[in-house]
Amino acid sequence: MRGLNGGGVGIWREWSILARKSWARLSSTKLFVGGLSYDTNEPVLKDAFGKHGEIIEVKVICDHVSGKSKGYGFVKFTSETEASTALKEMDGQVLDGRQIRLEFAHKGCLVTLLYVWSIFYGVSVKSYTF
Repeated sequence: MRGLNGGGVGIWREWSILARKSWARLSSTKLFVGGLSYDTNEPVLKDAFGKHGEIIEVKVICDHVSGKSKGYGFVKFTSETEASTALKEMDGQVLDGRQIRLEFAHKGCLVTLLYVWSIFYGVSVKSYTF
């Protein structure tokens, strides 16, 4: 079994490519927005994404103790087309002085991708400790 040293780097690179292809196939109405400024709040996020379609929900994730933003959030649109358009047009743009990155959001995506990775490489995910 290959680890992270030596040949393992290639595995992770291939896994990353496989993961992105898997995410691309799983379209969604909900987008993950990373790289947010700690000053970005929900009204600012809604305003920035509102021009791309009707928004159902906007959520900036905050620390439960301090109440400060953790630097990421979610935007949910009424349709997959609107979410896809927003993803294409907003990914890499600057919002509140920070370059944001977008991906489709999916529940349990890490577990799903690890499962796909294990099938692709013929390795049992149970043998890894997280």
